[in-house]
Amino acid sequence: MRALLTAAALTASLLATHASAGDLTKGRTDLPELFLGAEDNDYAVPVKDIEMEAGKSYRLRITAKGQKEYKFFASEFFRGVWMNQIVINHLEVHMAGPPHHLEFDDQGTIAVEFVTVRAGEFPWSVQGLEGRGMTGRFIVK
Repeated sequence: MRALLTAAALTASLLATHASAGDLTKGRTDLPELFLGAEDNDYAVPVKDIEMEAGKSYRLRITAKGQKEYKFFASEFFRGVWMNQIVINHLEVHMAGPPHHLEFDDQGTIAVEFVTVRAGEFPWSVQGLEGRGMTGRFIVK
């Protein structure tokens, strides 16, 4: 009986701690916008590396400004975060797992909202345009 009461007290304590921790998706930080291409250079990427802290909530806007088709890959990074949602034109996509890649057929913005879970350096690239400098890193400390 004593072990059962101890287990119940431990469970109650853990639930109270979890509840007081709050919603990690609240109070998110907007990261610097990641631009793919520009009006005068389809391969421009002004910000290549973006730093974050593990365990925090972020929103990353990725905007295609060039005239190319951009297939944005960040597989390791997407697997190392808890994805809250992807927003395109105020429409939300909620998933039970990471996206394979994000594709831009035209100019526009995709906002990715997530909580970082795993520390490390995670490469990103635009498939087929890596040799043109369309690569970078997500750095989670």
